Amino acid sequence: MIFLASDHAGYEAKLKVIKLLEKHKVEFKDLGTNTTDSVDYPDYAKKLAKELEKNKKAVGILICRTGIGMSIAINRFGFVRGALCRSAKDAYFSRCHNDANVLVLGATTKNHKRAKIIKTFLNTEFEGGRHERRVKKLSELV
Repeated sequence: MIFLASDHAGYEAKLKVIKLLEKHKVEFKDLGTNTTDSVDYPDYAKKLAKELEKNKKAVGILICRTGIGMSIAINRFGFVRGALCRSAKDAYFSRCHNDANVLVLGATTKNHKRAKIIKTFLNTEFEGGRHERRVKKLSELV
């Protein structure tokens, strides 16, 4: 399951992500926002974090204008490893080495690039090994 949320600045990009997920028959749940009216991005990061807390094997996608605000907000939750990815290479290593469970995107990322980032994130497995020790330490920081 993929949980998806955005703020008002990421709303249009989120609609494009929804179309992409539907095209590839990927199961998802949209947590909002459903408008371009101004909202506070931490509220939507929190909604997504609550879903991940209940669904340990799920992943999330968050979108705001730059991705920075959502990235900061989602990483306040100790069980979340959110990665702001601007390339497929970022997405690959965020999953492979860091076991990221939330992909954060900036709304200004081009559609073709965004699709490649999402595909890479969803299709890359955590490598484990030496990275497992490091990822475990992340949970100990909070």
